[in-house]
Amino acid sequence: MLKKHLEYVRIQILPGLREKVFQTWGKNLLLVLLVFIALLTAALLLHSALFGPPSEDGLREDFIVEQDETLDEVAKELEDLGFVKYSYVFKFAYTFVRTDVSIRPGGYKLARDMDVWMIGKTLGQAPYLSWVTIPSGKRKEEVATILMESLGWTREQRQEWLSATELNTDINEGVYFPDTYLIPSDQPPAQLVARLRGRFEEAFAPYASEVVAKNVPWTDIITMASLVEKEAAKNDKALVAGILWNRINKNMKLQVDATLQYVQGTEEKWWPLPDPAEKDNASPFNTYKHVGLPPHPIASPSLASIEAVLRPQKTACLYYLHDDYGRIHCTTNYSAHKANVNRYLR
Repeated sequence: MLKKHLEYVRIQILPGLREKVFQTWGKNLLLVLLVFIALLTAALLLHSALFGPPSEDGLREDFIVEQDETLDEVAKELEDLGFVKYSYVFKFAYTFVRTDVSIRPGGYKLARDMDVWMIGKTLGQAPYLSWVTIPSGKRKEEVATILMESLGWTREQRQEWLSATELNTDINEGVYFPDTYLIPSDQPPAQLVARLRGRFEEAFAPYASEVVAKNVPWTDIITMASLVEKEAAKNDKALVAGILWNRINKNMKLQVDATLQYVQGTEEKWWPLPDPAEKDNASPFNTYKHVGLPPHPIASPSLASIEAVLRPQKTACLYYLHDDYGRIHCTTNYSAHKANVNRYLR
């Protein structure tokens, strides 16, 4: 009896049950598949709306990240310029894939057909334009090292830059204007010599009439300004310039310590403490040995030093020193100067 009942179930009931189960599973699977496709489509549309490119414009443009600019400021600028749709989405994408969320200052090539992820990837790499700051008071070897370190040059490229400076026949020191530059990392060193010198000529041009009125070669003005740059404090440049001009006019030796430092300087230390023994050095740059200005500038002066040389403070002083607090003390004669040395430096 049981056997017949089981046979009945197998023949009459199970086939129909299996068909119903398969029909139900099929309907459910189709429903799940349709829901999945709908969700995927919605996700893709949402991703495109938030993370997609703002337009189909493939024109590459320079995007400049200023020094000390924050991620929030960069994100806002990207949105304002139309490189991303939403600044907050860019910040999310940029920080999501990076442990270091800073953006290196410099210039990048971006286009409006790039999505947020590509924009973030580009800004996470080294910029093709690098900010390079050259301070005043640097000799050209120091400028070469700053360029090498900022632009990733080799030692050979640094030497190429220095060799190119020698091609200037009138003056090859003191004319690499102290400023902040945005420089392509692949710009040839020789072109950079011309660029820095061109910036100097641009900055110096407004003073041309004063140079002519002073009846002094412009190269002498820059040479004197380089001495003032290295010798004076920020607030006494005009006084130091006045004293040095007084010594020139009286045919006295300038006796500027910075010229000894220039003679002594090596790559290990370009501005060492002056060695008294070097006062007898025969170098033409030694102003303790020779009367007059050195053959050329010893460093690149600031505009403030150039202005001080062109507009020196009137003074009768011929000697000066700075005490341990950086205050200047000047005198009209050597005896009083010696007294100041004993009083302030010993």
